[in-house]
Formats: sequence, C-alpha cells, structure tokens
Amino acid sequence: MSNYHIETNCIQAGYQPKNGEPRVLPIYQSTTFKYDSSEHVGKLFDLVEDGFFYTRLANPTVDCVERKIAVLEGGVGALCTSSGQAASLISILNICDSGDHFIASSTIYGGTTNLFAVTLKRMGIEVTFVNPDSSIEELQKEIRTNTKLVFAETIANPSLIVIDIAKFVTLAHSNQIPLIIDNTFATPINCRPFEFGADIIVHSTSKYMDGHAVALGGVIIDSGNFNWDNGKFPGLSTPDTSYHGMVYTRDCGRTAFITKARVQLMRDLGSTPAPNNAFLLNLGLETLHLRMERHCSNAQKIAEFLEKNDKIAWVNYPGLKNNKYYELSQKYLPNGSCGVISYGVKGGREAAVKFMDSLKLAAIVVHVADTRTCVLHPASTTHRQLTDQQLLDAGISSDLIRMSIGIEHIDDIIADIEQALEQI
Repeated sequence: MSNYHIETNCIQAGYQPKNGEPRVLPIYQSTTFKYDSSEHVGKLFDLVEDGFFYTRLANPTVDCVERKIAVLEGGVGALCTSSGQAASLISILNICDSGDHFIASSTIYGGTTNLFAVTLKRMGIEVTFVNPDSSIEELQKEIRTNTKLVFAETIANPSLIVIDIAKFVTLAHSNQIPLIIDNTFATPINCRPFEFGADIIVHSTSKYMDGHAVALGGVIIDSGNFNWDNGKFPGLSTPDTSYHGMVYTRDCGRTAFITKARVQLMRDLGSTPAPNNAFLLNLGLETLHLRMERHCSNAQKIAEFLEKNDKIAWVNYPGLKNNKYYELSQKYLPNGSCGVISYGVKGGREAAVKFMDSLKLAAIVVHVADTRTCVLHPASTTHRQLTDQQLLDAGISSDLIRMSIGIEHIDDIIADIEQALEQI
C-alpha cells in the first residue's frame, strides 16, 4: 500500500478480502473467538502467536481500521480506542509513571487540558502548559530531569494556532523524549506529522475521520522511529512481569510503544471501540480525502466573506494571508488546514448569542468537524471548566464563535450567515 497515493489508501488500505470473501469490511460483532486447542490460546496470551481471542484487545474489524490509519499516517502500527480522550490518556500513561512530568501546549482542546491538569495530576503525573509561540530557549527552561514527553496539536481547537512541529521536534529530541501530536483537525490528508519528525500521533476519530457524527472513537499511531531504549523509559525497556518478563524494546522492535499500549494498557483500562463503530469509521475514512478538500475550500470562502463584513470584529483562519499562522500553515498544511473557523461578532457576547440563535442551516451543537455546518460558543460550553487565565492561555476570548464549516453548497452557508447577521 505504500506505493499508492493517500487517496487510494483511504479506500483500499487495511482490508484485503481473499477469494470469495466479502468485498466490504465485515462487522465481526463478537466478543470472543473459537480455537481448537488450549495450547493455541495460551500462545495468544503469551504474545508468541498472532490472532484474536478477546475483542477488548483486538477484533478483526477494528484491526483492519487500525491498519488503514497506520498506512494513512505512515506509522508502523495503530491502536483504536473508544474515544479521543482515551487515545490521549493511553498515549501518556504508556510513557509516564507517577512522579513523572510532561510538557503540553497551552492551546490544546479544553477537555484534554482538564484530563492533563486534573485527572493525571491525581495519578501523580504533572504537566506544565507552555505557550506554543515561545522560543525554543524559553521552552527548554520548562524541561526537568523527569520530563518524559511533549504534547501539542497540529491545529489547536478552537484557537486554530498552527504548531511549529519542527521546533517542538527539536525541543523533544534534544532532550531524548518523544513528541506526541494530536492531528485531529488536520487529518493525514492535510498533514502527516511523522514526515516532520513527530513520534506519536493521536486523533479523535469522532471528528473528520468519521465525518458524520455517528461514532465516537480515537486512535494512537506509532511512527516506530523513537529510541525507547535510551534509559528514560523503563516501562518499555525493562521486563514486564505481567507478560513473563517480556521486554518491549527487545521483543517488539519498532512496534514497542504501540504493542505495550495494547497488551498492557488496553488490557487493563478496557477503552475498547465497538466493532460497529470501527465499521462506521472505516466508511468515513473512505471519503476523507474528498470531504477534507470540500471542508477546506468552503471554510476559506467563508473566512474571506466574514473578513469583509462590517458586523464581524475579527476572523481567525490559517488560510487567510494576514493570519499570524499563515506561513506555518503553508509549511505544514500547503493543501489546506481544516474546516473550522473562529471569529467574533461586534457587540460582544450578547450579539454572538443572538447571531447563533438566528442561524437556520448551521446548528448549535457540541461537536465539530463533520459534514454539517455547526456552531458553538466554546467559553460557555466545551471550555467552561477552564479558568479565565486558562481561557486566555488557550487563545479563547469571551466573544469567540467556533464555526465548523460543512460540505453543503457554499452559497447556502453564506446566505444563512448573512440572514443571521442581519438580526443583530
């Protein structure tokens, strides 16, 4: 599949039916699988033989989707999870133990901020949030002897800050720690962070990958390029007593990280995707390349329309030439960034609420990045648990409106925005 273009792999990768088998990926709606001998099952549990024995760890439908996503991102393996939050959590816990520390961009999604700052703190894992625009010298000051990783989003949700991947790669690798990138908004269609040196990628597949707002899910992808045997990661480079002394770096080679995530953390946490959700995700992936092109072209036109409207206070979209992150978007996202725009309406919060309530085609929903145009006020919804300072650090003002542009006809979306603006 590596010889095919990414558009072809969206459709063809992952599932290869044999003679007489279903042409379309089947749903293996079973929790367990039959074998002819206990010896065979024992070998599965010892990880000396490949196969499926319990859907909590692996399932044929889910496996095919994982293989497809690994191909799309250019990794050596992937692990699907029940949600994007689960993917972020497992990616951290696979590296950090109680007493460890990591660095994260302050502009990451509010739910992830809470996960890192509240829940992980209770587990004894500390995070320091940093301004992604800081110089590498300033970022280096936050590195400690127990710092185990750096985490950032390709495109921040909802501030749309474009991360300088190369800068964060330099920061991480100069300290012998990995860079984890949340690539949800860009998708592998518009950015493949491994090509710029990132080590691990996570996604909320509930967004563009699914694309239809029908299936929660997440995924972790392993580049296979990071050296986990450098003395900083004993969980990967010393014997795992729960697997008879298995050493992941020794026994799994380039797939050490993703293997440990599956057989240790997924085994114990059980954040497993349903086979039916994986089936729906696969359907979404088959059209991902087509939808992203339309999302981005529509968003660019909407951003340019809003920029010229006298009732709009400001517009933030990486595709606008006067945007602060335009140059970075051209470097990392030359074919388009995403379909999400943030902007403010003159008149502040009250005018914003009136505008949103007047929309007819665009719906107010707690979601983003699917086929339908939708809108939300993050400060009072998805990010309402954050303090005022955390909101500012995340690039979220009180008047910020997040609009996810769908794949409807552009004239209809613009007409809906126009009539809503007329109401304020």
